[in-house]
Amino acid sequence: MSPSTTSAAVSPAQHRLLNEVVLSCQPQESSVANIITAGDYDLHFSGKGSATTPWFEAYRENFLQSMPASDHEFLNHYLACLLVVSSTEAVPVEQFLKLSQEQHRIQHSGEYTNPKWFIPNTLKYYVLLHDMSDGDELRADTVYEDMKQRYGPQGCYLLKINSRTFSAEDEEQIPDPWSQYLHRNNLHNQDMLDDLAPALNSSAVENNVSAAEVDSHRLTEKDGVSNSLERHPLQLDSVNSSGNLHTLSAVNTDLKKDATDPESLVGGAGNHGACLTLNDHDHIRQFIQEFTFRGLLPHIEKNIRQLNDQLVSRKGLSRSLFTATKKWFGGGKVPEKSISEPKSTCGLLYPPEAPELQIRKMADLCFLVQHYELAYSCYHTAKKDFLSDQAMLYAAGALEMAAVSAFLQSGAPRPYPAHYMDTAIQTYRDICKNMVLAERCALLSAEILKSQGKYSEAATLLIKMTSEDSDLRSALLLEQAAHCFINMRNPMLRKFAFHMILAGHRFSKAGQRRHALRCYCQAMQVYKGRGWSLAEDHINFTIGRQSFTLHQPENAVTAFRQILTNESRQTATQQEAFLREYLYVYKSVIGENEVSLPQLPLPCIHSSATRVYFGHERRPAEGEKQAATHVSLDQEYDLDLAAMWCNLEEQLVATVNRGVIPGNFQPTLCCLNSQTDNLHHPLAVVEEPIIVEVTFRNPLKVSLALSNLSLLWRFTADGVSPSQENTTEVTEEAITNEKDTMAIGMTQKDDIVTTEIILEFHMGPEETKMARLRLLPHRTGQLNIVGVVYNLASASSGEMAPSTEGQQTLDLMVVRGRQDLKIQGPRLNQDKEDKMLVRHGPDRRLDPIITPPMPLMEVFFLQFPTALLCGEIRKAYVEFCNVSSVTLCGLRVASTHPDFFTFGSQTTTPLTPLSPTSAENCSAYKTLATPPGAQQGSVVSEMLVSAEDFSQLSGVMEIPIDGSTLQPGESTQLPLWLRGPDQEGVHEINFLFYYESMEKGLKISHRVLRHTVFICASRSLSVQASACRSSVPPHHSLDDKGSGGTLVFIDVENINTSEAGVREFHIVQVSSSSQHWRLQKCINPAKDKDCKLTSRERAKLCFRATRCKSHQATSDAIKKYIFADLNLGNERIISSATPCGDFFFRCCRPSGSQRVDVASAKTLSSSKIQGSCPAVDRSSDITNMVKKCNELDLNIIIIWKAYVIEDNKQLILEGQLHVALQTIGKEASSLTPKEEAQEMVLFKFKSELPPSVILPSAELSQLIKTNLHYPETYTHPFLQDSLCVVPVTLTLSNCSLAQVDVIIDLRHKSTSPESLEVHSPFTWVGQTQYKLQLKPRQVLCLSLQACFLQAGVYNLNTLRVFAKPAEQDTMCETSQQTANPALIIISNA
Repeated sequence: MSPSTTSAAVSPAQHRLLNEVVLSCQPQESSVANIITAGDYDLHFSGKGSATTPWFEAYRENFLQSMPASDHEFLNHYLACLLVVSSTEAVPVEQFLKLSQEQHRIQHSGEYTNPKWFIPNTLKYYVLLHDMSDGDELRADTVYEDMKQRYGPQGCYLLKINSRTFSAEDEEQIPDPWSQYLHRNNLHNQDMLDDLAPALNSSAVENNVSAAEVDSHRLTEKDGVSNSLERHPLQLDSVNSSGNLHTLSAVNTDLKKDATDPESLVGGAGNHGACLTLNDHDHIRQFIQEFTFRGLLPHIEKNIRQLNDQLVSRKGLSRSLFTATKKWFGGGKVPEKSISEPKSTCGLLYPPEAPELQIRKMADLCFLVQHYELAYSCYHTAKKDFLSDQAMLYAAGALEMAAVSAFLQSGAPRPYPAHYMDTAIQTYRDICKNMVLAERCALLSAEILKSQGKYSEAATLLIKMTSEDSDLRSALLLEQAAHCFINMRNPMLRKFAFHMILAGHRFSKAGQRRHALRCYCQAMQVYKGRGWSLAEDHINFTIGRQSFTLHQPENAVTAFRQILTNESRQTATQQEAFLREYLYVYKSVIGENEVSLPQLPLPCIHSSATRVYFGHERRPAEGEKQAATHVSLDQEYDLDLAAMWCNLEEQLVATVNRGVIPGNFQPTLCCLNSQTDNLHHPLAVVEEPIIVEVTFRNPLKVSLALSNLSLLWRFTADGVSPSQENTTEVTEEAITNEKDTMAIGMTQKDDIVTTEIILEFHMGPEETKMARLRLLPHRTGQLNIVGVVYNLASASSGEMAPSTEGQQTLDLMVVRGRQDLKIQGPRLNQDKEDKMLVRHGPDRRLDPIITPPMPLMEVFFLQFPTALLCGEIRKAYVEFCNVSSVTLCGLRVASTHPDFFTFGSQTTTPLTPLSPTSAENCSAYKTLATPPGAQQGSVVSEMLVSAEDFSQLSGVMEIPIDGSTLQPGESTQLPLWLRGPDQEGVHEINFLFYYESMEKGLKISHRVLRHTVFICASRSLSVQASACRSSVPPHHSLDDKGSGGTLVFIDVENINTSEAGVREFHIVQVSSSSQHWRLQKCINPAKDKDCKLTSRERAKLCFRATRCKSHQATSDAIKKYIFADLNLGNERIISSATPCGDFFFRCCRPSGSQRVDVASAKTLSSSKIQGSCPAVDRSSDITNMVKKCNELDLNIIIIWKAYVIEDNKQLILEGQLHVALQTIGKEASSLTPKEEAQEMVLFKFKSELPPSVILPSAELSQLIKTNLHYPETYTHPFLQDSLCVVPVTLTLSNCSLAQVDVIIDLRHKSTSPESLEVHSPFTWVGQTQYKLQLKPRQVLCLSLQACFLQAGVYNLNTLRVFAKPAEQDTMCETSQQTANPALIIISNA
């Protein structure tokens, strides 16, 4: 007989069954997730616990049940056979005899390898089955009595069933007696086994009463009942003999449902035992009990006793002699070994009657009846025998069962010998090459180790059992190993996740896609958001693929979206594969859902960087025309510049609204971005485009091709309630999916808003690129820009598109979708609640209100320079165009440099040609030819001009256009005079043009247009001017009313550098402008016809200035300025006209404001001196009086021409410089002094005392002007008269408008080095001290006498003059020093 062992591999039918079992057992969708917290992870598991899984338990149970019986162990060999005959048979006893003979033939003939029998004398138990609904009960009882006589009362039984007739109307619910066995494999109801013993014995005859019941149940189904398995454990080898065995299974159909039936696998096979009453149930239980206690158990006990006796008698022989004999002579086993297993790797194979197998049989019998201690002892003894014989298969089986018996012993007298199991597994796998038995051994050992909390050892064991021969087994074992890692005392999360990934991969290879997807999803919980970007990509990619194949496209899209939106570290090739897969999946999703456009993840949109521009983009310059720069999307936003423009606009609005800024004023913002104030709805104008700049970022290393890119918007017309609002959610491209409504959508959309489409938009790898998308609104209302819509494709799409149907079109890889523009507003920080919570305000830059038409102006500049000399005057032209359909008015301009330009005014603008070409060689100034008889250097003309004639001395100017309006389409040109800034360097000059609509009350009250120019100013001339009082005697200057006149010295230096190409400067005219003074004549000693200055040359000019005549200083003329022109050339420039007068008033505006203060102070101090009000503050009175006394308030205008050679042509440039002389004796300059850095001051720990009030002695010395009148030479005969007395006249002039007390002391003898000491002193004779009081502007002459004793040269300027204001204390008195010596020559006659 060829011994049969368990198949070394799982049969195809068995494999299919196990696959079906695992596939059908899935986690329930609605089941509550079990959460395990480990560290900072919260892991979600479906099911009741995480130590095991239902599909694994179902797999394990089915695996153990479907294992075929083997020869080296007897646990699933049959101990007894039920012979069942119906009471309806004619001669039941004959049938019993036939069945008995048939069983004997099957067991002993040797024709059948299956089923296998435990012992030769198998227990036969005779059952007479009586159907109460069909048959004679008395006859059945008679037959049963006969059976008892024949087989004995303990060997037969009469079972009566089906006591009631089945009817659908019968409402009595009888429990199904077979459900607990038929549904044992129902995977959804499978609970985790608390005790391991049932699981360990589930493959064999159960080890309690119900176990015997199951055993008997299985014995009745020996032939082909289940069609799930091609090789059922009960099926006979011989096919033709199955018909003979049909009678063995002649049982009621209710008993024919096996646990492996597909119906029970799916979850229920209808109702069984419907005709059984409760009494019938009791009859069945009683039958099982009778069979077990009166038949089966006594039979087992008898066999154990017999086997034990055999073993004892065997031990009586000399064990060692027996073993030695066996080794030397083979003991009759060598023929079997040589026949059955030539050189078998499993070692020796025993015949069934071998004495070593009897120990194993006894051990198995003890194990079946739960006598684990005796079983362990027998297994241990058998193990030694088998090992000594090198029968490795038998030894492995004994080791395996010894370990299980040791574990199951109550009270645990010995520890679990895990090394037994390890040796058994290794032997099965490596020596016997039997993976099925090795797997069974590993499953048992893993459960034992888990029950003892040894999860690490269990995981190691399970991982070792993975191999390439079975993906399903490897997947389940890897998953169980992962669960072991998570259930350890210190959970190993990353090992859990890693092994779940491996399990998912093996599940995928085994075709278990749902389980694969679940494994990857569970592993993702550990890897997500922890920086494992490559692992995340792999998991997401696999989840996406599995979801797609499982027809879960939404989950697939979500997974692929994760790969593409995260900062991927994959290679470009891998990313391209991801993108292709993603587009393919997306295409299928869109194909199913045509209703709305899906959200696309690529490219990334930087929403907060979105910029919105309102209005037309500026036209570029046309020829010589230079367009106003205004605002464009190409400019960077600057917070300081924005504040400056806002300030200019506030000036303009305040000017228009009589100095008040309206409360609802919002600065005009043409371009909105993340730094602007977007809390209010921006205002756009109908028929003017809205440009939205969207920032796209391609996060991938592969190119993206976007096409048909446009904006999505929603529009609410004015006067329409939201419920009736006319919305166009999707633009033309989205509507094209619905071909029937495309035309309607087009017309509806174009009536409201025209949407521009960008046909192609290519993005390179990792590129950030801006797209400018336009909308043109045609109706007023509320517009909401929702997002963007576009076609997305990989730049290389279509190359490797997944396709099984021949040619793949490029179309397949292009998907249409949208992305919403959602901009988060600024964080609120107003009140305490805002500061405690994170709240964000609205950002409404994408929600403009479309307003009615407004005027739109464009400004162009002609002949506008980029470089000027300091002070250079240049004439340019500006053109204003109204390009809208609405009339504009109220044209104004404000600038950061109002002194840089002027438009002139209607009264002072000279009639110059408007055409730029005809004015090319004309002077920018208004000039006249010098009269023929005029003396050079004398005043040619004087002009009395009011400052109000020169419009807008403030920073805001009205622009003088005809009629103050511009009609639609109209344009006008105006001259514009420019003056180079006084400081050299590059100057940024900003203009803000303001205009309004003729129609008032609109939402937009005004519009503005910005223009920025950069002017490079290079050095020209430096002018230094100073003034001093003339010492000419009063009678020489009668026209000056005794003030003696004032001398003005002007130093002019050419500080121009040679780079500008300036050859020389000509000073062509010097003009003065003042309310009280004027230049009278040039008193230069040199009689040069013209003042020419080449590089670094300096010229000194001297002029006499006089006060204005009294009729010109009337009260109403205090605001009028006298312009006096002294021309040094052949032509006279009218300095009071545009542009000279304009720039004078603009540049000297700060000094003008000072003059007003001085004038008011003057009247205040004079009233105090006259006693009209009491003197409160003495020091301020003195200061005011001194200012009044020394004030000059004379402005000098130097007009020059420069000769420049440029491109071999000589050009003549003109310009003017201003010097404001405020005070006599102080030097003024045309150049503003540069601020010097302050020196470091040592830190003082004590505060200094406040300085005492020091009176301005230097200024007080100017109160009185003194002149000595005497003969320059005097001849006296000293021989006749030793005393020479010379008359000297002292003229005292009060320069101030206050009464002054004067003390003249003639006794002073000068010791100062300045006074010239001569050979001998002289003496004043007569009165030596005078006390006088001078009225305002009074001139007084005193006659003095000087006495000389000898001839010589004498300095008469030795007297001391003290002066003080009349009402001040004497301590304020200050000596009046004259600067120059007064020399007299006394000669002897």
